[in-house]
Amino acid sequence: MINETTLPSKAAVNDKLAEGGSSDRDNYSLKERERQKGYQRSMEFYLLPIPKHLQLNPDKPFTFKYSTTIIYAVSTTIITGNLYYCQPLLIQMAKTFNVSYERVSLVPTLTQAGYALGLFLICPLGDFIRRRQVVLALILLTTLLTIGLTATKSANVFCGLSFIIGFLNVAPQILIPLVAETAPEDVRGFAFSIVLTGLMFGIMLSRVVSGLIAEWANWRIVYYVATGLQAVVLAGLYFTMPDYPRKFSGRVQYWKIHWSMVVLAVTKPVAVQVILVNLGASACFSYYWVTLTFLLGGAPYHYSTLIIGLFGLIGLVGVAAGPLSGRVVDKIRPWHSLLLCTTFLLVFQAVQVVGGGIHVSAVIISGVGQDFFQQIQCVALATYIFSVSKAAISRLNALYMVSFYIGQIIGSSAGTTIFFRYGWRAAAFFSFALYAAQLGLLVARGPNCSAGTWVGYEGGVSIPRRFDDGEDTL
Repeated sequence: MINETTLPSKAAVNDKLAEGGSSDRDNYSLKERERQKGYQRSMEFYLLPIPKHLQLNPDKPFTFKYSTTIIYAVSTTIITGNLYYCQPLLIQMAKTFNVSYERVSLVPTLTQAGYALGLFLICPLGDFIRRRQVVLALILLTTLLTIGLTATKSANVFCGLSFIIGFLNVAPQILIPLVAETAPEDVRGFAFSIVLTGLMFGIMLSRVVSGLIAEWANWRIVYYVATGLQAVVLAGLYFTMPDYPRKFSGRVQYWKIHWSMVVLAVTKPVAVQVILVNLGASACFSYYWVTLTFLLGGAPYHYSTLIIGLFGLIGLVGVAAGPLSGRVVDKIRPWHSLLLCTTFLLVFQAVQVVGGGIHVSAVIISGVGQDFFQQIQCVALATYIFSVSKAAISRLNALYMVSFYIGQIIGSSAGTTIFFRYGWRAAAFFSFALYAAQLGLLVARGPNCSAGTWVGYEGGVSIPRRFDDGEDTL
């Protein structure tokens, strides 16, 4: 048995943080510490009881279950929708608030900016805190703030609330790395893809739902529905989410958590490669769906909000590839998956460059193809960056998602600006150039390079995946 004198010192833990992780001994020490102290939290926020079967018991650790993963996926679908309900509604919002299209496009931009900030400041805590309480608190806050979106008559207030909701709407990004952390290695990609599919369904389905509702009723009804759905998720997770233990013992200074992320982001070649590719990938994704509203609402299409919202259904076809993409990434190296899907993304974006503003068939072909291969790209990128360190998955996921949403900010702001100033084809070519840059970044560093190699090829280009590839136990 490990007693208190054998537990790692605070300095040792901080040293491990700077490298990106902890050892298995540290994790065991935390369990032993809690066992010795007879620790078992039974109350939530000192007010509500935690259901007995969900309380932490170090003698009976929680194990990975697909049923729990599916619950997290559904919750992620609903919560993620908060970030995207606004996109098919932008034209109606501009009329309600009596502002220009460019001004109302600040709503999705600020929502994504708040989300990126929340990812950086909140999500890394998943490596150090009890996650159940944080997830429930975040969902409660976004539920209450969404009520404000239903009532405000000021465009500035609406933008401000959207930013705050985006900042707090990071519960899915605590659930996603939790699944990757608890799943066995040989099914990690598949398990991760289930929750990621939930996230992507949230992105696509929210556009369809908001477009349908706004066609037949006031657009604010969308946010009444969003409030009710979040309340359902809050109750559902209260009765199903286990009180998982922290992964680190002792106290860690808040700034050192983020400093460890900076270290990971600039000293690990795989992390740097994934972050740069992810910036471009998410910028392309965001550009396509934000400018699609204005493309379809103007000449030559002049589609209604209902039809624009229904275009989200073409995205759902691609999202359905989620579990399949997880199986693919579990069998071959993430690098090869990325090379394959990014090449196809370049091809489908070329279709948009040629005919996106001429005939709707080009929009449909491009949309289905891009969403299908973007799903594989997302799973492969996440799996690739998680291989850097088993003990730093929450922080690595935060880096992955921060780069994803910074890319979305770039895509929505730069893409919208190019669209309005230079037209749809120039905006489409902007995305085409970003896909080409992603391919360049991938081929600059081969699939079998050692952990410290920045550029070049080592060990050939073999395709089958080994589950110890690149992973460490810092």
